[in-house]
This record gives sequence, C-alpha cells and structure tokens, in this order.
Amino acid sequence: MRKGLLLSAVALSTAMSAMAQQTRQVQGRVIDGTTSEGLPGVTVIVKNSTLGATTDGDGNFTLSIPEGGDVALTFSYIGYVPQTVSVGSQTKLKIALKSDQKALDEVVVIGYGQVKKSDVTGAIVSVKEEDLKKVPSANVMETLQGRLPGVDITRSSGSAGSGVNIAVRGNRSITAQNGPLFIVDGVQYNSIQDINPNDIQSMEVLKDAASTAIYGSRGANGVIIVTTKKGAAGQPRVTINSYYGITDAVYYPRVSNAQEYVAQKREANRTTGNWNSPADDSKIFTPLEIQNIADGVSTNWINKLLRQGVQQEHQIGLSGGSDKTKIYASFDYFNEQGLFRMDDLNRYSIRFNLDQEINSKIRVGLQSQLTYFNQDRRRDPTNQANKINPLLTPYDENGNLAVFPNAGNFINPLIDEQPGNYQNNVRTTRTFTTAYASYQILPSLNLRSNLGLTLSNSRTGIYQGSNTLDRNGSVAQSAYGTEFLTNWSWENILNYNKTFGDHTISATGVTSLLTFNTENSNAQGRNQLLDYQGYYALANANQQVGINSGYVNSKLISFTGRVQYNFKSRYLLTLTGRSDGSSVLAPGNKWAFFPSAAVAWRIIEEDFMKGLTPITDLKLRASYGRAGNYDIPAYSTQSLLVRIPFAFGETSAPAYTFANRIGNRELGWELSNTLNFGLDFAFLENRVAGSVDVYDTRTSDLLLNRVLPATSGYSVVTENAGKTRNRGIEVGLNARVVETDNFRWNVGATWFKNKEEITALTVSGNDVSNRWFIGSPVNVFYDYEKIGIWQTGEADAAKAYGQKPGQIKVRDLNGDGRITAADDRKVLGSTVPKWSGSLNTDVSYKGFDLSLQFFARIGQMLNYEYNGFFDPQGIENSSRQNYWTPENPSNDFPRPDASLSKSTLQNSLYGTSLLYENGSYAKLRAATLGYTFPAGLASRLHMSSLRVYVQGKNLYTWSHIDNYDPERGGAITTPIPRVLTAGINLGF
Repeated sequence: MRKGLLLSAVALSTAMSAMAQQTRQVQGRVIDGTTSEGLPGVTVIVKNSTLGATTDGDGNFTLSIPEGGDVALTFSYIGYVPQTVSVGSQTKLKIALKSDQKALDEVVVIGYGQVKKSDVTGAIVSVKEEDLKKVPSANVMETLQGRLPGVDITRSSGSAGSGVNIAVRGNRSITAQNGPLFIVDGVQYNSIQDINPNDIQSMEVLKDAASTAIYGSRGANGVIIVTTKKGAAGQPRVTINSYYGITDAVYYPRVSNAQEYVAQKREANRTTGNWNSPADDSKIFTPLEIQNIADGVSTNWINKLLRQGVQQEHQIGLSGGSDKTKIYASFDYFNEQGLFRMDDLNRYSIRFNLDQEINSKIRVGLQSQLTYFNQDRRRDPTNQANKINPLLTPYDENGNLAVFPNAGNFINPLIDEQPGNYQNNVRTTRTFTTAYASYQILPSLNLRSNLGLTLSNSRTGIYQGSNTLDRNGSVAQSAYGTEFLTNWSWENILNYNKTFGDHTISATGVTSLLTFNTENSNAQGRNQLLDYQGYYALANANQQVGINSGYVNSKLISFTGRVQYNFKSRYLLTLTGRSDGSSVLAPGNKWAFFPSAAVAWRIIEEDFMKGLTPITDLKLRASYGRAGNYDIPAYSTQSLLVRIPFAFGETSAPAYTFANRIGNRELGWELSNTLNFGLDFAFLENRVAGSVDVYDTRTSDLLLNRVLPATSGYSVVTENAGKTRNRGIEVGLNARVVETDNFRWNVGATWFKNKEEITALTVSGNDVSNRWFIGSPVNVFYDYEKIGIWQTGEADAAKAYGQKPGQIKVRDLNGDGRITAADDRKVLGSTVPKWSGSLNTDVSYKGFDLSLQFFARIGQMLNYEYNGFFDPQGIENSSRQNYWTPENPSNDFPRPDASLSKSTLQNSLYGTSLLYENGSYAKLRAATLGYTFPAGLASRLHMSSLRVYVQGKNLYTWSHIDNYDPERGGAITTPIPRVLTAGINLGF
C-alpha cells in the first residue's frame, strides 16, 4: 500500500515538473495606437485556451504560455479593435491597439431596431450594464431611482418584494393607467421585478412621442426597453454575483409612551373638568392602569413587532459559444425577510438565451425565463399597535399572550404571530419566452419574426383564525384563489438599410398581434372549525361559503411604418406612423392612427464648428407626435350582470342586476400630443456631456370614470371627456472630472421639473367630489387651510365661528364670517413634486472604488397618516404632538378634550387640516465601497476578476418631518428599511 502511494507521489511530482518545464513567461506592454499611452485593464488571452492576464495601470502584463508550438495572444479592450499576435520565440511584446470608432459611437436600442447614439432624434435615456450594478436591488427600477431625467421612481412600501411606482413625465390620465410599457427582448412584459439586473445588458427609456410612436397606444406613458445578455464566442465565461444584507426600520415615527399617554389623557379630562390632579386618576384610569403607572410600565408595541430583516441574492451566469452558436444561462435566488415576522419572499429564476446562425442568411434564437415566487404576506399590524394603550402588556401573569389585554377593546397586535393563527401565502410561477427567426433577404433587407409567450399561474391562500387582527373575535375565515394568465404576441419586422453616398435611408415595417387572457377563481367560507386545515378544506366551512370565477380576454392589432433619413450624419429625419385596433373599445372607435415626426441637426458636423475644439458634440432635436391610451378594464363598453341575494318569503332565489358600471357604446381612444425640443452637447473631448429637453404634452378625450346620480341605478360610466397637460424640462449632466491611470472621478447629475394640470373636465368647472380641479395636478389635497390654534386672547373671535381657545383655526377664504365646505376649502398642495434631482459621484483609486448617490423630491405635499393618530379624548394612544394647553399655547395641535371624539374632531372641527405636511426630502440613496483585486492575484486564484464591496441603501434622509422617510408617501405602514449589505463579484 505504502509502495503504491510512493509511486503515485513520484508520478505526480514528475508530471507537475514536466508541466512547469512546458511553459515559459512572456512580458509585454499594450499602448494606445494614437497617443502611445499605456492601456490599463486590457484582457490578454492565449488563443484557444483559458490562460490569460490583465494589464496593470501602465499597460504592462506578464503571462505564462505553453512552450513550443505556434502560440497566439488575443488582446481586447472596450473601444478598441481586438488584435491577435503570434508570439513565436519572443519574450517581450509591444502591442498598439487602434481605436474602434464604431465601438466608441455608442449604439442605442430603439423600437424594433437600433441606431448610433449620434443619430438619435428623440428623447431617449440609455443605461448600460455597469450602471445597473451600482445599487444591487431585487427590482432593477429601484436601482435607477433618480438617475433618469423625467422618470419619477418611488418605493410603494417597505414590505418584502414590494414594487415601485414609475411615472414618465407625469400623469396624463386621470382614471386610466399611467405606468410605462416594458419591452424585454422585443416583447411586452409587465413583471419587470422578475428580471435580475445581472442578466441585463442595457436599458433604454423612450420619453417623447417621436420615440414611443412606434409602439402606438402601448407607448403613451413612455417605453422602457430591456435587452438581456447574450452569449459570446470563445471560452465559456462564468460570473457569480452574491450579496447578503440586513435591514432596519431607522425612520419610523413613534407614538406616545406611557408617561406621554397619561399626560394627554389627564389633560383631555382636565379640559372637561373631570380631572384636576393625580388624586383624580381613579376617575379616568382603571386600577390596573394606576398600578402600572406606579410601576413604570410602558409597552412599546411597535418594537415588539419590528425585527431586523434580511435581503440576500445569489446569481450565477454562464456565457459562451462558437461563431455560430452563442448561449447565455443564469440561475438566481433572492430572499427577503421583511421588518415584520411572516413577511417573507423567496424568488427563484432561471434564464436561458440562445442565438444560432443556421447559415449566412438565417438566424434563430430563444430568450426564456422561468420565475417562481413563494411569498408570505403579513396583515400590517401598525395601525393596531399605534393605537393600543401603552400601559397594557402583551402577556398575562402566566406569561401567555393576552388576546385582549386587560379585557380591553383592542385585540393584541401580536396575535397574528401565534402559530397557525394566520396564513397568507402566494405562490406564482411565470414563464416568459421569446423566439425569433431572422432572414437576411438582401444585404440591405432583413425580415425578422418574433413570437412571445407569457404564462403566469398563481395561487393565493388566506386563513384568518377567530382571534386575529382582521376577525377580532368573529368566526374564522378562509379563502383560496387562483389566477391563470396567458399573453402571447406575434410580430413581423421588415428592416431596410441602405447608404447612397452621403445619404442613408432606414425603413421599418411592423405587423403586430397581441392577446391578453386572464382566468381567475376564488372560493371562501367562514367558521372552519379545524385551524390546522388552513385554507385547504373549504368544504368544511359551514358559513357563507361562496365561489366566484372570472374571465377576461382582449386583443390589440397594429400596423407600423417608420422611415429614417440621414444626410452626412448632419441632418436627420424620422417619420413614424402606427395604426392600432383594440378590442377593449367600442365598435366604430376601435382603430386610431398615431403619427410622429422628428428632426435633428448635428451642428458639430458643420464646417463653422471645426475650429471650436473645446466643443466635441452639439446636436439640436425637435419632435412632435401623437400617442394613445386604451388601458382601462376590458368590457367597459358593456353593461354586465352581477348576482345579488334575493328571496321569495323564506325561500332564497338567484337574482341579477346590472353592475355599478354602465357600458359606454361610444368609448374611444385617449389621445396625447407631445412637442419636444432637445439639445445634446459635449465639451473637452467628451469629458463633460449632457442633454436638455423641453416638452409639452396635451392629452384629450380622457378615459374618465364619471360619477352618475343614484337615480340612474348605476354608480359610474367610463367616457371620453376632459383634458390634461404636462409641461417640463429635463437636464442630465455627466463629467469625468479626473481621469488618470490610477485615479478617476466621475460626477453625474439630473434635474427635472414637470408641471401637471387638468385643463378640462366632464362638467363645467371643477369636480369637487373626486378632488379634480382645473389648473391643478390629478392628485391634490383639497381641504381647509389651518392657520393656527385659537389662543386665549382670541376667545371672542373664536366664538364668532362657534369655537373656543385651544381649537383649530382655519382660514375664512371669502371673509364672510362663516366657515363652510363650499366656500372655504382650497387646493393645499399635491403629491407631485415641483422638481426632482439626483447627484451621483464615483471615485476609484487603483483597485478601490467609492460611489455615492443622492436623490431629492422637492415641493410635494403628504397626507401624513401619523398625524391622524392624535386622539383628543386620550382613549387610544396618540402620535406625539405639541398640543395646546393654557400653559403651552401651541399653534401646532388642538387641546385634548375628553368630550371630543376623533371623528368629531376630523369631521366637524377641521381635524383633517392637521394631516398635511411638506413632503420635500433629500436622501443619501446609496453608498458603496468596493475593492477589485489585481488581475495577477485573481489569475493565481484561477479567476479572471474578483471584486468585494460593502453598501448601504437609504442611509440618511433630510426632511421636514422628523423620523420619517417621505418616499413612503404619507403612510406609516411597512416602513422603507435601511439596508446594509456585503457582496462579491467573481469572474472565471
């Protein structure tokens, strides 16, 4: 045995020695062919092998290559033409790479094609792969917050897997959808949260009508084009991207503690004369509460609910192939554990992209993704926790959870966390597949056919035990729902490109068919006696068992044509026309035509610009076009039947009536016309570059839900009525402040302002019931204007308005000595910011890199839910406020009053005016510190690249509201967390 081991060791040593003798070292330097400066980061690969190295800051490299034979090295670098050199017997090399003008002139993806960035005629923002990696997030749109001029992105909540709100150049519609269209690999796909940022090659945002017109009605609210990664010829390349982070609720406003609660309740009863000193506590507190006051009991219910959450993601990607077959594949796992227990998300996704060249004329391909979600949702407990008495404790004397602490009216906020008491689980499987075939008919003529299919199958199961927040002691309730979605599209694209001397013509023709099909069912019942059966055995429920199902189907047919003309890369013209037919609209109004025109003048190409060397790019753009919107519920043209309870005496019977919405047989398109002027510029060899866009969008024939009088028998009808207008300016700047071999500093900034207003409605003047006002944005706050609190010296003036000192003083707008809803309310503000902006800075020194991202929304107003927790009676717990007392004549909040209920305060004494706050804020969106290991060290570890980093998101917020993140929009449910992560990026 020992002899065998010895022989094996000798053989292995001999083999290793032979291998060492079969390699030799070669050194070299790679330089710029024009400036002769060393190029750092050039990839050097031994052809047909995995051996390689990367040049250092001076362009030098050292590489071990096989001894003997014809060894060749391939040198590749972004912006330069790849070069292959035969080594022969050389030991030192000097390689000069030539600039690749085609690579330097960035390609931008547009609808059904792509153009050089210099030839873009519309308002388009391009985002490249490196920008998507700066802020790792589950949703790629959250990564881009503040980085896209004219695109407003905010988090909708802080719950696990929560989405984002996206508006491109404001809200055009009032009741129709305003979200942008997402195109992934040429096909519409609404579930952008499924796409892992590491799988994305580039993104383009199309904003003006000239850019979006090729998508017709679907592009009315902007278009975001996502291109996923493809394989590349050569040795397989493996990438691993992984991070793990913890989350905390650092910005969450806290309600009163026990001491503050007691003080407010005493003051409320002092106001009514029921309390004068602690000797009167027995009149307003229970014996247990008095004992707990003496013992210093103070329960922070929110702290018992919040936890430290987790975010983690792990992705592996594989890219490779030959000259004819290219493959990209990836697997991703994302997990988020929210700030509340039972708020958890697991997402698994697999992507496979294939491109195959059949021959010199025919190419086929497949882009596919399978995503599986397993999510536990939590009924938000903060409303209950913020109101319950802090003098109570969650557990009884035996240590068991008290269902109703101290036999009070409020159920325990922790009750849903009891094992088996509450379940809300959603499981979703989505398959997204795009197949294409491309035929190069002539060198200048190409036909491509795309077939896209999206299948989504989801199941939602909910069980609420008797003692849960929702049931509050009632019988248990269960629900089981399913939804099956099938969307498919078929598009044929004919592209023609030809250059005639100084003239270049590109023409595109598209036929498109899209279908949308949704089936759903839901079953529910009450009083399911066995808790452990959850939502699975609904047949055992013996009360209010019900079954519902639904079906929705719609189609869109389109024909599109576009012509692009280029003269000397100086004068550019784009003409587009698209005709759309939607099954959602009424017969006779289903079709509409959407034309657009765009021109651009590359001033930099004119002879008179030749001597102005500081200016390296200057282009003026103008466009005008029309887009449409039909994004309303299907069957809005029809009056639908619904079932209602009915009986003949003691015998139940089925009965039907029309639904609340009456059908409109004349329903047509909502139309938007946009005028856009833009200027693109660059200075100092593109060290400073940017763009400015000014636009004006006017939307008419709004798809508006009009409220009907009760005498009609209906509640609402969707009709074409009303107009809106969006005007704005967008600025984007980028500067390479310092750029040396070892030190680089890049700064980027955006600023955009959008003025959104309603210009006409269905009725003359304003629609007060819906809070729609001509001249104001769609979403506004209309109420009394609080100007302070009536003071002791104003007793007579307060009495004239039926009030007294310590109550809310509002402005008498018409000065008639009365406060009335009709005459004394006004538009106080809007959720729309006056302007938004961002500042991004990236610094790198040798292997270290530091990036900071700041973001701001200024001039918005919030309906702050926290202020609404103020209870003047002191029965429920309250938000911490500087309320009025005779000794503290505050102008902030009214005096507590035990005779005044919360509803009376809000409905009769202008309490709703307390809710509105200045929502302007700025935040340090993200900070990242990373280190990239030298190529030589990575190579010794058998890696092509290695980077580690730490990052913080939502690190600090500057706001007018203490201890609150206004990005949440006024709600205090599910706070947006701060996230601290550590990650690693590997390449092989």
